[in-house]
Amino acid sequence: MKIGSYTLTNRLIVAPMAGVTDRPFRTLCKQLGAGHAVSEMMAADMSLYAQKKSMFRANFDGELAPISAQIAGSDPKQMAEAARYQVANGAQMVDINMGCPAKKVCKRLAGSALLQDEDLVAKILDAVVAAVDVPVTLKTRLGFANGQENILRVAQRAEQAGIAALAIHGRTREQMYTGEARYSLIREVKQRLKIPVIANGDINSPAKAQFVLEQTGADALMIGRAAQGRPWIFREIAHYLLTGEFLAAPSLREIHTVVLQHLTDLYAFYGEYSGCRMARKHIAWYTTNLPNSHAFRAAMYTETSTATQAEAVEAYFARLMVQFDPSQPLAA
Repeated sequence: MKIGSYTLTNRLIVAPMAGVTDRPFRTLCKQLGAGHAVSEMMAADMSLYAQKKSMFRANFDGELAPISAQIAGSDPKQMAEAARYQVANGAQMVDINMGCPAKKVCKRLAGSALLQDEDLVAKILDAVVAAVDVPVTLKTRLGFANGQENILRVAQRAEQAGIAALAIHGRTREQMYTGEARYSLIREVKQRLKIPVIANGDINSPAKAQFVLEQTGADALMIGRAAQGRPWIFREIAHYLLTGEFLAAPSLREIHTVVLQHLTDLYAFYGEYSGCRMARKHIAWYTTNLPNSHAFRAAMYTETSTATQAEAVEAYFARLMVQFDPSQPLAA
């Protein structure tokens, strides 16, 4: 799988997710089998870049290459300037967001709202590709509204503009994340384009990954929500696609190790206050399907320091390791 001049280690990509795919999470997913990861969305409006949140999102220090920065906006000149900024900041690829369905993003005519204006889509694509000398990719949806799917036209225009790879979520903006992803249009896009096409949506298991590849003929898969609290899904899928065999689930001891590594990285990255709060959702995702986790999470949410939060996590796993064999997989 190649994007521009970059050869990925495999064809499994971490989807950009706001508030989730920060540098610690991207790094962890790459360590656990992802071949590539795209940063969480960053606004093209440069006046926002001094904000603390934007500074965290644009931090690529020490990240495993290739580094991909996703930008979002509706003004072609701002998008071009944002692309140049991210490349100067260390990005080796730039990804354009035309897929986010969030109301606050669409209100600004950014994200998936852009799909309502194909002329503006073309201007943004042309401006960003011309602005930088690194591969530019595009993340989008089938269309804005059901019955108005225009992905075939958008995809062809993207290829004409010089987009290096195209990731498609198999839903319209109207669908948000409801119902099931539709793969037939992704297959049509793949049949018409020469650039790599990446399928996204509802890929939550090795078997589903194989199914989506067969249904779409895509060059790669992009996985988002299924990796929350389960970053090892990438190695599970990679193993299955390579061998046709299911990899054993991680042992209780390994889950414990992964969680602690992730917490350590989050604390170091965000600092005391934000680190503790950013870690809460990840701890909740990791423990959702583990025994006696509801009461643990309720208590964990009350912790306001990284030290006491980490202690609570250690105590919870210590109790589990007394009850269960830590060398074996564990399910609720």
